[in-house]
Amino acid sequence: MKNLILGTAGHIDHGKTSLVKELTGIDTDRLPEEKVRGITIELGFAGLDLPGGIHFGIVDVPGHERFVRTMVAGVGGMDLVMLVIAADEGVMPQTREHLDICQLLGVKSGVVVLTKSDLVDSDWLDLVVEEMRDFLNGSFLDGAPVIPVSARNGSGIDRLRDELGRLARALEQKKTEGPFRLPVDRVFTLAGFGTVVTGTLLSGTVAIGDEAEILPSGLPCRVRGIQAHGAKVETGAAGTRLALNLQGIDHHQVRRGDVVVPKGVYRTTQIVDVQLDHLKSSPRPLKHRAGLQLHSSTYEVPVKVVLFDRDALEPGESAFAQLRLSRPVLLLNGDPFVLRTSSPSATVAGGRILDPSPPGRRRRSLEALKLLEDLSIGTEAGIIAGMVAGSLLSGITYAEIATRSGTPSKRLESALAGMLSSGEIIQVVREPKKYLSREAFSSLCDLLLTVMTTYFLHNPLKEGISKEELKSRIPERSDQHFFTPCLTALEKEGKVIIDREHVRLVGRKAGAETAQVDIHRQIEHELTQGGKEPPFLKEICTTLRISEKLALEHLTLLAGEGLAIKVKSDVFYRPDIMNGIEELLIAYLKEKGEIAPADFRELTGLSRKFMIPVLEYFDSKKVTLRVGDKRILRKKTS
Repeated sequence: MKNLILGTAGHIDHGKTSLVKELTGIDTDRLPEEKVRGITIELGFAGLDLPGGIHFGIVDVPGHERFVRTMVAGVGGMDLVMLVIAADEGVMPQTREHLDICQLLGVKSGVVVLTKSDLVDSDWLDLVVEEMRDFLNGSFLDGAPVIPVSARNGSGIDRLRDELGRLARALEQKKTEGPFRLPVDRVFTLAGFGTVVTGTLLSGTVAIGDEAEILPSGLPCRVRGIQAHGAKVETGAAGTRLALNLQGIDHHQVRRGDVVVPKGVYRTTQIVDVQLDHLKSSPRPLKHRAGLQLHSSTYEVPVKVVLFDRDALEPGESAFAQLRLSRPVLLLNGDPFVLRTSSPSATVAGGRILDPSPPGRRRRSLEALKLLEDLSIGTEAGIIAGMVAGSLLSGITYAEIATRSGTPSKRLESALAGMLSSGEIIQVVREPKKYLSREAFSSLCDLLLTVMTTYFLHNPLKEGISKEELKSRIPERSDQHFFTPCLTALEKEGKVIIDREHVRLVGRKAGAETAQVDIHRQIEHELTQGGKEPPFLKEICTTLRISEKLALEHLTLLAGEGLAIKVKSDVFYRPDIMNGIEELLIAYLKEKGEIAPADFRELTGLSRKFMIPVLEYFDSKKVTLRVGDKRILRKKTS
């Protein structure tokens, strides 16, 4: 049996429900209000079997503009659409909006049904057909069959069935691989059974006894029973309309817009990267940070639109964007969506999800735009490679790749195996599986080498660096699990020697940097000789004929060893000299209460170029407090 979803679309009172009844014998209007008012308010459902093992689950949607949000919930999962247009009225506002919605939500095939054809003459019918051709030009229904029918006398119904069968045979059934996902479009309770939800299974296979959960709430439940097309079944496959009897959850805890999934498999999101298409018919540009309503499957949630490379998207244009949702929902790579304004209520844009769990991205970032372009048009292997490369030094887990790419496990494992074999990516953690690009892995190894080189420059007499100290230098955005694979790779390349708990650089011997030790001692001597007015950084460089970078490295090391005090970026003192100046200052302030710069100069004998930096140093050390041009002693030192 080939299971497909067939949906209706079209303006109110154009005969959608009557058409479904003529095809199936089922009246999909089940609510008393629908019977009284003669219009469809909620989604209606029916089944249709055709020769050749084809079964359609039919979703009948409301046509009134007030119920477009309900209509959108019904389009999710449609394989074929019947665009219904009354022959006596032709194209109407909801005809246009429903066609836009179907196109934005990725419906690929369908048929145009001209209902009430018995109410018009042949000349008028010919005019309406021509109008249809012009209306559908450039849409996914361009060139689709246009079939006049009458639900009153049954004319055209057999031809419609034949055409639906022909179109169905050309369609692929939804893939049953991967975890199941059923967006809920209806919830009710049955005596003796409990909570029942209905929906179209978008992927995978669900079976009685499966442990499940309701997202986004995360409430656990169990599949107690399954019905497909009114009959009890043990399993339900993708592309089928199902009713699931859920155990362990009250029907008040579930609503339209929730989704039933295997327990612990999927994660919800509040930020998604998308390919965004702005409808040509939209009356105005779509601005950066615009607030709209997102509809996808049975979800409806407010979003803000972040445009990556522009400040506004003109009608008819497409761009990459990020949607920031007001609450978490489940969205996966490839999921279609539409965006609607609230006041006035209208469909203005749509597209598909490219990355349902993106990392932080900057606007106008060329790297981000390149990755999104790869996601939008690339092969599965290219998309996966792009995600690994885009993770930079942070790496990415198998689960994250699966969620963000939407690739089923078998194909994902195959793609990763190929990239691992070619060396394009590296698996750096076994469990949970985590990957880095070859480039990022090499960068991390080089970073460790740089850390070691700098460490030995400052510690010339040490033979090695401890593993723990070296590991602590791994960047925060990286995983410390990457340390051992990087160290192992460096050892294999002959760049380091691992000696128990220490690591040494190949070819380096402790004490070999005699010149560095001499520089260290000479700088210490220069500070001692300078006394209260030590040489500035540039003066030290001139005297010792070394670079500022090297001199500053040694001065920083002296400060770390407690042999120097940094007063300013280019002024360092011996600690005993600075302590002596501090004692003089505290004694003066205790006696006099305050000190002016001139008094301080007289007290210490310092020239102006040292006096000001030293006073500011004592301020920063919280020995003194500046009040106007004078200093007083802070209370805690008194």
